[in-house]
Amino acid sequence: ELFGYEDGAFTGARRGGRPGKFELASGGTIFLDEIGDMPLEIQASLLRVLQERQISRIGSERAIPVNTRVIAATHRNLAQEVEKGNFRLDLFYRLNVISLTIPSLRQRSCDISILAKYLMQKIGKKLELDGTEISREFYEALQSYSWPGNVRELENVIEQSLFLADGGLLLPQHLPARITGQQVTTLHPANGLLLRQYEADMIRKTLTMCNDNVSQASKILGIGRNTLYRKLRQNASIN
Repeated sequence: ELFGYEDGAFTGARRGGRPGKFELASGGTIFLDEIGDMPLEIQASLLRVLQERQISRIGSERAIPVNTRVIAATHRNLAQEVEKGNFRLDLFYRLNVISLTIPSLRQRSCDISILAKYLMQKIGKKLELDGTEISREFYEALQSYSWPGNVRELENVIEQSLFLADGGLLLPQHLPARITGQQVTTLHPANGLLLRQYEADMIRKTLTMCNDNVSQASKILGIGRNTLYRKLRQNASIN
């Protein structure tokens, strides 16, 4: 994806090859998100691009010149990742020319309500749930949570809550249990059945909204595709 490939480079390669992101961004800017999660072998290839200002497509030894400004982002402390051996020191210095550190969401709790309202409007428009409002108790629950997943976790929570509220007022009961601190007990068979019924309803509703797109539904629900398939099999008997 970053460096492109030539025709016949591998099984399923597109006829005529395909340019990579660096070729397409030449003369402009490329944004590399979550660079701290990049495997070491890809880090080595990226370092060569930054040093030599050229790339070679997969399946070719031909050097293609590129002139691209790189903006990179990560949720990790790259200096610590260098010490652990997870990130190359030479690449770290190549990238760390101008550094901007954004405090985590838990360090700027005053921004949570602003972000939540923005995300509600953005996601509500996508889900055709315009007009939804956020209750004071909902805001308070958001601000009392530590948000280890930062803005992405907040976005996921808002999307789940909008889906559960179905266009009504967002209340604390629409939040995941980890946010509100509530614990659901399944010791009694009836409670367990209700929990399974609730889960099945939520999954069915999400799939309907996503036109049975499992990948999109699993993203909204915050679970993996395999987990969603397993839950579908488990809940197949619930009406």
